[in-house]
Amino acid sequence: MRASFSKVGFIGLGVMGEPICARLTAHSGIPVLGYDTDAAALQRAQGRGVVPAASVLEVMTADIVFLSLPSGEVVTKLVHEAGGLLELARPGQVVVDLSTSAVDTTRSLAQDFAARSVAFADSPVARTRAAAEAGTLLAMVGAPAELFDRIHPLIATFASDVRLCGDVGCGQVVKILNNMVMFEIGVALAEARAIGMRAGLDPRLLFEVLSLGSADSFALRNHGIKSIVPDEFPLRAFSVEYARKDLRYALRLAEGVNVHAHAARNVDWLFGRAIADGKGEQYWPVISQVVAAN
Repeated sequence: MRASFSKVGFIGLGVMGEPICARLTAHSGIPVLGYDTDAAALQRAQGRGVVPAASVLEVMTADIVFLSLPSGEVVTKLVHEAGGLLELARPGQVVVDLSTSAVDTTRSLAQDFAARSVAFADSPVARTRAAAEAGTLLAMVGAPAELFDRIHPLIATFASDVRLCGDVGCGQVVKILNNMVMFEIGVALAEARAIGMRAGLDPRLLFEVLSLGSADSFALRNHGIKSIVPDEFPLRAFSVEYARKDLRYALRLAEGVNVHAHAARNVDWLFGRAIADGKGEQYWPVISQVVAAN
């Protein structure tokens, strides 16, 4: 690995952040300082070789700092609050945001850091926690080419597919559109299940046959067959509330470029109904129950 950095910082040891940070620790050959407000998460990370940091101040002693946080709003607060990242950042430092954020938020943060001579890149990730554990995530990077070359070896410790999507913010564009399309396919699968069952078909057979034809997709084989068909939507997965957050970033982007995005708006309505029905913390394909009830 290119010896571009001597110490890595990592903020946010949640569902995805914890395994990503552990992969960085195990495969970068560089000390990794980890921080989270959850003491249990920090203790687990320490057991995997991460050096626990007592504060954001300590993390910001690193040459490069990764963020893995719930939303762009949380990232913005951490950056701009008193004693936050912007105040603590120093010239020459690099900040990489793995969170999913609104595109305009990401580009604004990049400008704020640039004023402090700090490089900023967005690298939202896709796939599952299991993929994070295995180092097989997809990372969609928005950064100047020179910065991408510097950070690529570190990102490759937890992502098997690393794509430069363009300048800052372009990683977020690809990520939120990826999720938007996935959610829209999820609605189609939910509708197919509801129609098929009312027409007398076993939904498992229906989806298995669909997977052999032109309707096949990653969403069908995973969200469909593994969740929508058995009607199982666990907690502590990618919840409706988090999914709606990402979808609304996509709708915000669509409005900014004057695209109405009818299908995405329909998904947003279904997410809203699921939340109103008390399903907001369940795995997002639970919208199939909303479809089936209508």
